[in-house]
Amino acid sequence: MSVGAEPLLLQTQPFATDLPQDRFDIAIIGGGIIGCATALSLLQHPHRPRSLVVLEAEPRLAAHQSGHNSGVVHSGIYYPPGSLKARLCAEGRELLYRFCAERGVPYEQCGKVIVASRPAQLSALAELERRAQINGLRTVRRCSLEELREREPHAGGIAALVAAETGIVDFSRLTAEFARLVLELGGSVACGMPVRGVVREPDGFVLQTPRREVRCRNLLNCAGLHSDRVARLCGLRPSIRILPFRGAYFHLRRARRDLVRHLIYPVPDPALPFLGVHFTRTIAGTVEVGPNALPALARHGYRTGVISLRDAAEMLTYPGFWRMAHRHRRAARSELSHSLSRTALVRTLRELVPALEPGDLEPGGAGVRAQAVDGRGKLIQDFAFLEGEGALHVLNAPSPAATASLAIGRLLADRAVRLFGMSAEPAIGPGGLSRLPSFMWGG
Repeated sequence: MSVGAEPLLLQTQPFATDLPQDRFDIAIIGGGIIGCATALSLLQHPHRPRSLVVLEAEPRLAAHQSGHNSGVVHSGIYYPPGSLKARLCAEGRELLYRFCAERGVPYEQCGKVIVASRPAQLSALAELERRAQINGLRTVRRCSLEELREREPHAGGIAALVAAETGIVDFSRLTAEFARLVLELGGSVACGMPVRGVVREPDGFVLQTPRREVRCRNLLNCAGLHSDRVARLCGLRPSIRILPFRGAYFHLRRARRDLVRHLIYPVPDPALPFLGVHFTRTIAGTVEVGPNALPALARHGYRTGVISLRDAAEMLTYPGFWRMAHRHRRAARSELSHSLSRTALVRTLRELVPALEPGDLEPGGAGVRAQAVDGRGKLIQDFAFLEGEGALHVLNAPSPAATASLAIGRLLADRAVRLFGMSAEPAIGPGGLSRLPSFMWGG
């Protein structure tokens, strides 16, 4: 299914750099896809706030994770049954497709293949198929090698799954569409306003930005790469730390784009929250190859060699980083090899597309993933949230957060209504937040 496949002339649109007022019921820190989806959900809620603002540090929305990803709408096949990721990905995927169709945002539900290239991967492929069935993905199925070659004539492998629910979209454009609706519903969106300090007052918070102070009764922290820092500014001591992982992409040169029709993924390592290097056709018609995943020395380290002394010091003095590095040292060596040697990267990619040659790859962009790690060095796999007095913090929202954004926004809106006393009665129906384990909302 393909909808609205006109040229993508608009990635984001400029939003206000100033505000009509300086006091709001709710302030949302972070103008990525989660922040804008949450603002939209709050303004559509039966117990909506009287005033709301989204504060984005950068001059434009979706400047970081939301605008530096491969644009894949995930099916939900990877996530452990019963996890927030599994539930919210499935719910959010359908909400996203419906939203795009109604609002004219280009997308394509093209499906993808997950390919086992070695016998040792067959048990993991079977586990993915089992998870898919439990997670309600009825169209995920094994396909014959003949069907695999029909779908992807240049794909290698000895076995494969087809995930028909998977799609592609431009998440930057989607974020901008969320923000437009926020404005239409009476909310405010202000870019270029990084929050440098948070002062607690008897009736709320004072958010200090270089331009002006913004007062709010309650706040939601959707700051992504800086979510742990914002939580600390609010006086909390989260038990996890955001570590940035840089993922670099290549593109297939134009003459070789016919090597990939849709999306070709490997069987992932179940111990890691990363999916391995893969081939992704974008909504703009290019084919991205990658990404790798290496710790970065800057939370905004999109270019090779960028170092932030603050970010590097925070990471290298955090015991959880060294424990994580030791635990995953073998995977780290593989990722480093892919980063330093195009030959090594192509060798791995040829397990998926044997005809690939080193000259088929052109340098592409890069993204930085905010990955929460605890003090024991454990990579936090699921979404993680933390409550504070008058505040709600999103501390870990890695992939598939963009896919699940509208479902996450609904979840946070429901919780905010209850936590902030915006309604005397819970505004949650069957299967809502009241059904979640209490530990998912830290104290």
